[in-house]
Amino acid sequence: MALAAANSIISQNRTSFIHLTNLPFHKHPYKLYSHSQFKRTHQSKLPSFVISSSAAGNAAVSDVQLRGSTSSDTTAITSWSEFARNVSGEWDGFGADFTSEGKPVELPESVVPEAYREWEVKVFDWQTQCPTLAQPDNPSMTYKTIKLLPTVGCEADAATRYSVDERIVGTVDNKVLAFAYQSSGCYVAMWPIQDPRMHKLLELEYCLINPQDRESRVRVVQVIRLGDTSMELQNVKVFCEQWYGPFRNGEQLGGCAIRDSAFASTAAMLTSQVVGAWQSASAVARFSVCQTSNLQELVDDSEQKTTRDERDLILLPKQLWCVFKANEDGEMFSEAGWLLNNGHAITSRCIFSGDAKLKEISISQEIAISGE
Repeated sequence: MALAAANSIISQNRTSFIHLTNLPFHKHPYKLYSHSQFKRTHQSKLPSFVISSSAAGNAAVSDVQLRGSTSSDTTAITSWSEFARNVSGEWDGFGADFTSEGKPVELPESVVPEAYREWEVKVFDWQTQCPTLAQPDNPSMTYKTIKLLPTVGCEADAATRYSVDERIVGTVDNKVLAFAYQSSGCYVAMWPIQDPRMHKLLELEYCLINPQDRESRVRVVQVIRLGDTSMELQNVKVFCEQWYGPFRNGEQLGGCAIRDSAFASTAAMLTSQVVGAWQSASAVARFSVCQTSNLQELVDDSEQKTTRDERDLILLPKQLWCVFKANEDGEMFSEAGWLLNNGHAITSRCIFSGDAKLKEISISQEIAISGE
């Protein structure tokens, strides 16, 4: 069902926004659907960011031209085509749930093999698939998060699907409230969810592709409980995924050939690796109630200096972190970050007004500023 135009809009004005609390919430039906190894052959190019050594913390953030119903349609289509090429395919790996404090959550006992239970082995990770297909000539995308029942040893080659959560962007079945993308294959999506207890929930899904290895990505999903004008972090989901080949709708399993491993119970990253001063180059989309498209390209904006402290920092395994807090302006600030190597990170943020209205989405490349 397409969202009403007044509820799914984007603007160039940072003081404008999109309201969440009056939007329809859907329960996504589970459908049961399931890859082999390929080398990625197309030579799509990830965007590069050049960050100057001088601090730009006080630089003014100028308005950006958003690529919706504007004269930049041709450029936007080209960017979407490259995004579609980079995001499409079979992404396999592992996924896990974490509390709002970053503690891993065990899988339900009913899905854990008896052999693990007998030896009192705790299981935290799902093996997952995420077959993804974006249409290059039409801004639309569908993907499924497939959870496989845990198995013992290389029984993983015959794994059974536990559930499939299908997400659709940009068609008549579109349910996304806001979707911002980069040609690299990174995106941020905002999904309405109805849980069994009838709470209004919002999922903020951050998909970040490693700019140094375009066959590796993470998806960090913050589950937010919505009140009339309030927002509260309920839990966090993390998916660490590798690209295994062209889209096949999950028909083949990675099984024991999968290149990654379970991660939920491994050590979280250190606070010292995140806090401090960072220089960033950002791509931004700003949201309001005066445009008719909820799908926007993230457009290069400005360099700026960011300083992180440890307040409300949620430290996760795999060099990941996230934040959900009120900032000094009374806005709600959400962030997901991935430390790629010493002093280099990719991050993404959503900013909401104090009464739960989306104002801005951004993705940044960051470099730590030593000595600050």
